[in-house]
Amino acid sequence: MRQQCVVRTGCRKPGVRDPEHVWPSTTVLTSLHRSPTGEIQRDLWLDLDVSDPRQAAILTDLFHFHPLAVEDARNPKSRVKVDEYPDFLLVVARVVGFAHHTPDPYDLETANLNIFVTPNAVVTAHTQPSPVVRLLTERLRTNPDLLERGPARVAHQALDIAVDAYFPLLDQLDEFVDDIEQRVFGSFDEELLQEIFKVKRLAISLRRFLAPQREVLSQLTNRPSRFLPPDAQLYFRDVYDHMLRITDALDSYRDLMSSTLDSYLTQISNRLGTVSKGLAVVGALSVPFVVIAGVYGMNFEYIPLGHHRYGFEIMVAIQFLLAAVLLLGMRWKKMI
Repeated sequence: MRQQCVVRTGCRKPGVRDPEHVWPSTTVLTSLHRSPTGEIQRDLWLDLDVSDPRQAAILTDLFHFHPLAVEDARNPKSRVKVDEYPDFLLVVARVVGFAHHTPDPYDLETANLNIFVTPNAVVTAHTQPSPVVRLLTERLRTNPDLLERGPARVAHQALDIAVDAYFPLLDQLDEFVDDIEQRVFGSFDEELLQEIFKVKRLAISLRRFLAPQREVLSQLTNRPSRFLPPDAQLYFRDVYDHMLRITDALDSYRDLMSSTLDSYLTQISNRLGTVSKGLAVVGALSVPFVVIAGVYGMNFEYIPLGHHRYGFEIMVAIQFLLAAVLLLGMRWKKMI
C-alpha cells in the first residue's frame, strides 16, 4: 500500500481548533507504505522557513526538538556540524553560491541548511529561500520511492544536492582561471594583479566553506547511528567522495593561481629589466655627446677646431662615431 502527497498548506497545532492558531504555509511530503515486517509505516518530510517564528514553533510544539538544536537552526551563522540527540539527529550544512545581487562577480553568499532526522521524519529548516529545497522537492516528486526508503535517504538527497551545488562554482572558477591565464601569457595585462588575488581568494574561501562539511560527511559515513542504517551510510560515502573531488579541484586551482601570480610577477620583473636596459643603453650612447659638448662649452680661447670652418660638423661626426663604436662594443660583448 502506498500513498504520497505534496502539500503547501497550513496545519493545525495539536489540540487547537481556533483558525487563528493554524501554522503558516509549509511544504510537506508524506509516504504511507507497508514495511518489510508487514506493518503500516508513515514517513514524512517537512520544510520550514524558521525566520518566521510561527514556523519555528513547529520544531518545538510538534516535534519537541531540543531547544539548543532549535537555536542552532534559527541562527544563520551556526557552524557546520552534526549532533546526535536521544530522539533525533541534527546536521547543519552550508550552501554556497555566487552573489548575483552584487557587481563583483567573485562575491559569494552562504546559507545554512539544517536537517533534522528522526526515525520516521525529516525536517529541513532554513532562514532564507534555499535552492536545495526546491531541487529536493522536484527530486522527491520525480522519484517517490526515495521517501519510502527512509528519512536517512531523504537526508542523503538533501546533502547530495548541497554538495553538488559546488560543481557549477568550480566550472565558473575554471573560466576565471582560463581568462586570467590568457591575459597573463597571451596578451599581457598590467592591471591583472587585483583579479589574480580575487580569484585566489575565491578558491580559498570555497575551500574554507568546504572543510568543515568534509568532517561532517566523514562522521555520517563512518560513525554508527541509530538514525542512519548501514545501507544508507553507503550513500553518504558517495557524497563524501564528491566532497573529496571538489576539495582536490580547489587545491589545484589555488596552486595554479599561485603559479600564475609568480609568472605575472616574473613578467613584470622582466619588463622592468628590459626598460632599465634600454635606459642604460641610451645613457651610455649619450656619454660622447655630453663629454665633447662639455669640453667645447668651456671658455678657452684656443680649442682644437674652434675656428675651423667645418668645426661644428666635424665635432658632431666625431660624437656619432664614438656613439657607434660604443654601440658596436656593447653588441660584441652581448650586453644588448
